Amino acid sequence: MTIVNVADQVESTHRRKSTNKYPNDEKSPLLPLRRDEIAGEVDSASFAGAVFNLSTTIVGAGIMALPATMKVLGLIPGILMIIFMAFLTEASIEMLLRFSRAGKTDSYGSLMNDAFGNIGRILLQFCVVVNNIGVLVVYMIIIGDVLSGTTSEGIHHSGVLEAWFGVQWWNGRFFILLVSTLCIFSPLACFKRVDSLSYTSALSVALAVVFVVITAGIALIKLVDGSISMPRLLPNATDMSAVWNLFTVVPVLVTAYICHYNVHTIDNELEDSTKIQPIVQSSLALCSTVYITTSFFGFLLFGDSTLDDVLSNFDADLGVPYGSLLNDAVRVSYVIHLMLVFPIIFFALRLNMDGLLFPNSPPGSLYSSNKRFSFITLTLLTLIFLGANFIPSIWDAFQFTGATAAVCIGFIFPAAVVLRDTHGIATKWDKILSAFMIVLAVLSNGIAIYSDANSIFNKDSNGSSPQS
Repeated sequence: MTIVNVADQVESTHRRKSTNKYPNDEKSPLLPLRRDEIAGEVDSASFAGAVFNLSTTIVGAGIMALPATMKVLGLIPGILMIIFMAFLTEASIEMLLRFSRAGKTDSYGSLMNDAFGNIGRILLQFCVVVNNIGVLVVYMIIIGDVLSGTTSEGIHHSGVLEAWFGVQWWNGRFFILLVSTLCIFSPLACFKRVDSLSYTSALSVALAVVFVVITAGIALIKLVDGSISMPRLLPNATDMSAVWNLFTVVPVLVTAYICHYNVHTIDNELEDSTKIQPIVQSSLALCSTVYITTSFFGFLLFGDSTLDDVLSNFDADLGVPYGSLLNDAVRVSYVIHLMLVFPIIFFALRLNMDGLLFPNSPPGSLYSSNKRFSFITLTLLTLIFLGANFIPSIWDAFQFTGATAAVCIGFIFPAAVVLRDTHGIATKWDKILSAFMIVLAVLSNGIAIYSDANSIFNKDSNGSSPQS
């Protein structure tokens, strides 16, 4: 998840015999090389471990906003959009990898540098910083919603700690986020090495599946006993304003699939580079399955009462045996999932921020300078903490990052590399698809930004949120 290449640190004899990743002069590590890697003792990653690591990058907070996209689109268009975005994401990643092979680059940043020079690398680093800050802000917002509660359209949804202990000064949103930042995220963010992520990644994906299984079970029980009915299959677009509103889901769906900045690092750890495309496809299939089931059963369970953060809906009597226990299990398990993912996203954020602030520093120097390391870590944690306290909902955060940085990372930059075609390998289909991706990204996200801005500046008397 970083953008600068450390290949210049490693002699070519340290490369695997089967490698088709190539050294480059630009600095771009996802994570700093381990000492055994520098010594030439590189352990290749397993297929399953690579799938879990990439899936963890994909499945984050975005899953909690997907049921709200069903509320806007209806089930049929919503599910089709999830599948369509998965195929488009796979195509954009395939382009990145193929053009990286042609340019003998082994990171997203060095690929952008190869196509557009230093300005391309800087733009990508900036977008990763903006995207990852937005994602981590969303993580904190969800943790605040789950533990201390949230208020939406005049209705307060109690948090876990409120339900257990009542309203107390110490379980308010600000204090909960402050304690979480100081006692959980700060220690996790201070680790300078992450040697193996496959087991924690597998656990984090498993916790996401726990949420899906419990939600599906509750929804099916209530559907069988007739206490809920099938939700809307199609959007409720009664006027032009409602039609424009449909586009507000696009940034959310884009953000849900962003993993491009981590693909090269996973690829570089493989002994056989031909496995990377099946790994990408397996990860996208796994995550799409989780996304579709979450969206379907979440919207089935709560219907038009589905909130921006569906976890906030799990605060009332579900009408099933052990409903209160299931509520808490759903919410607490996903909070733990976010805590496991947080340091992975933060490491990439810190390294890319360091690359922007100190572009001429040698690779790995961030970790040898305690003052610089501490300053960047503290600054980023403060920004994320403040953002989580002042941004009202995860929908707003997704709209900003998804319509700007995420769409650039996921679609505009890969398509631009293809159209630039520095090495003359782009086919006619590549160029058609790339032009389509850029036009779709610019138009849909432009309309989404317009629709959200219009909603903010023209709040009507019902005070509805942009996606209601």
